[in-house]
Amino acid sequence: MFGFLARRILYMIPTLFLVSIVTFAIIQLPPGDYLDTLAADMGEAGSDNNAAIEALRLQYGLGEPMYVQYGKWMSGILLHGNFGLSFEKNRPVTDLIWDRLGWTFLISLLTLAFIWLTALPIGIYSAVKKYSAGDYIATFFGFIGLAIPNFLLALVMMYVAFRYFGQSVGGLVSPQYLDAPWTWAKFGNLLEHIWMPIFVIGTSGAAALIRIMRANLLDELYRPYVVTARAKGMSEFQLLLRYPVRVALNPFISTIGWILPTLVSGEIIVSVVMNLPTTGPMLLRALLVQDMYLAGSLILIVSVLTVVGTLISDLLLAWIDPRIRYQ
Repeated sequence: MFGFLARRILYMIPTLFLVSIVTFAIIQLPPGDYLDTLAADMGEAGSDNNAAIEALRLQYGLGEPMYVQYGKWMSGILLHGNFGLSFEKNRPVTDLIWDRLGWTFLISLLTLAFIWLTALPIGIYSAVKKYSAGDYIATFFGFIGLAIPNFLLALVMMYVAFRYFGQSVGGLVSPQYLDAPWTWAKFGNLLEHIWMPIFVIGTSGAAALIRIMRANLLDELYRPYVVTARAKGMSEFQLLLRYPVRVALNPFISTIGWILPTLVSGEIIVSVVMNLPTTGPMLLRALLVQDMYLAGSLILIVSVLTVVGTLISDLLLAWIDPRIRYQ
């Protein structure tokens, strides 16, 4: 296992290096750059300041070849932990990311807990009680959860919350608490709001995992080892959790590979619709205005978390499932 871990970590280094090159190249694929967008906006506003634009181009090094810009960006990250400067905000990228990363991790981790706590028991029940009324109900809501786009569900829930319950919608706290210090009242107000994005973002993921858990568990329930354990007198509950459920947990463990990157990217459209202070809308805005250091840094973080998440899920799978061996 140690050898496997060491090899995977060594493989991560060239993988992340290539990802950083591809990321930087993709960010620069659209014609022009941020200053071209800024010049166009100034032209629409009736302002023409070519000297200021050229000064900014020289300051940001946007007139240099792409490989020179990439070299400066990566050297700043590796040597100083400096992800560059956001052109639009004129602030360090690290400051902008850290301002929103806490809320992003909180919402995503709570959403992950909601998905697992919902999908695991429902998926087990649907498999054990196959073709029962409860199984049909779970299947129906599973298909509904997969079919309805998350942003549409967000709009419906926001309308219902405002129209029938008088709750302020959008954001994680009511407007009067936005700049207020943290108190028990503000914390209670956060709890009144945060359940909605957790439910909206987690619905499709829970619906998918319910179907996967049901299908995988049905494949295991009638295997010879389960029949043998039942014939030896093992209780049904103990047998279920000890053998088939443990094997069927593999897809849950595998989700870590894509859950970690969603901690940063999140559900961008849902975040925009619900006005959530996460990194998703920031990434979308950075891509629209070609704020390349901010967009590139967020995409690079997502890529790093994808590789790290895949490594963690592989290690956990080897621990959970004895059939998996790394030689």
